[in-house]
Amino acid sequence: MSRATDGRFDQRLLTFITLGLVAFGLVMVYSATSASAALGDGNSMAYLQRQAVYALLGVVLMAAASRVDYHRLRYLAPALLVVALGLCAAVLVASPAVNGAHRWFFVGPASFQPSELAKLSLCLFAAVYLARRRPPRTLGELAKPLGIVTAIFCGLILLEPDLGTTISLCVMMLGVLLVAGVRLRLLAVASLLAMAVGLGAIWSEPYRRARVFSFLDPWSDAQGSGFQIVQATIGIGSGGITGEGLGEGVQKILYLPEAHTDMIFAVIGEELGLFGSVFVIGAFAAFGFAGFRIALRCRDPFGKLLAAGLTALVCGQAAINLAAVLGIAPLTGIPLPFVSYGGSSLVVLLAGVGILLNIAVNERVVQARVPDRGRRNRRTRTTRARGRGGSTRARGDGDLRRVARPRRVAAGS
Repeated sequence: MSRATDGRFDQRLLTFITLGLVAFGLVMVYSATSASAALGDGNSMAYLQRQAVYALLGVVLMAAASRVDYHRLRYLAPALLVVALGLCAAVLVASPAVNGAHRWFFVGPASFQPSELAKLSLCLFAAVYLARRRPPRTLGELAKPLGIVTAIFCGLILLEPDLGTTISLCVMMLGVLLVAGVRLRLLAVASLLAMAVGLGAIWSEPYRRARVFSFLDPWSDAQGSGFQIVQATIGIGSGGITGEGLGEGVQKILYLPEAHTDMIFAVIGEELGLFGSVFVIGAFAAFGFAGFRIALRCRDPFGKLLAAGLTALVCGQAAINLAAVLGIAPLTGIPLPFVSYGGSSLVVLLAGVGILLNIAVNERVVQARVPDRGRRNRRTRTTRARGRGGSTRARGDGDLRRVARPRRVAAGS
């Protein structure tokens, strides 16, 4: 199988997985919200209809981004970074509080979360910056400007507050820096510093401390701080191998908080069982396989870093959500990509997948042209050699050697 054919396979696999997860997410959002929506305003399809609109918009953006040369994004990176930074600052003072958090701008029935745009803009900025320079070798080089810009975004998002998005930003940056060639020792030191800051942020807020302690022993306060993880565990355990059946779960009805957003994997485990859970985990593993193959095959440093960052963003966010729902990590309030209810996350991530597909398309075209150019160059060299008045004969190793013609001798000499 040629490299160009491999690139086409990665592109098709990535498209199939993404659209499959989006369609699966629509089904699960309806299953998780139909009962509560019917009891609320009488429209059991209210959440599904809104999510379907966002999904349609995201798919359109994905298709558009896959057809626009990703190299043009270099010129948009500074402006997009400034816009995302301004929106993250403005949401703290100009947006209404929802459950004690300032994360969304509302325009009629639609909402927008600036931190989702921050993920894409920071990934793009890091790829542009590292593609033109050598990898940072010291903490000082790493801090200016990548570390400072990342810290500003993380600080603003922590004030919303939104610890989960902050963690996903750090995971994405870690993936970009790793592919850029930054030494593992430097990455380990930077990660330890980031973890120290994160622990300080957790300890500074009582509800974050409660989440950590409930993660260590959720059953000690099953009706308080450990209620959400306990109900998620009960739901997943009730599903068994084959599940209770699609739409037949009971944890989503007044038991499991945020069943359609952060905890939708618990609904999947209860209704579709082990089979459904393995399907979701396998889909994200295949997404990571295809995305990182695109990054490794890309010869353009900018495209390589951008593809790695986008793949790390999707897979890292999925890993954080799955670990929290399964009780492997503390709850962070981060949605499951393409599956959880949430318009901003769905639209931005689908646009990111479109960029990833365009990187695959451009790399496949480059790989298809290289052999043709090589054959043309060999034919040109052969023709030139023959045009100098000498015949050519191939050596054993494939090189060309000129064989001189015998000189004519004049008669009578």
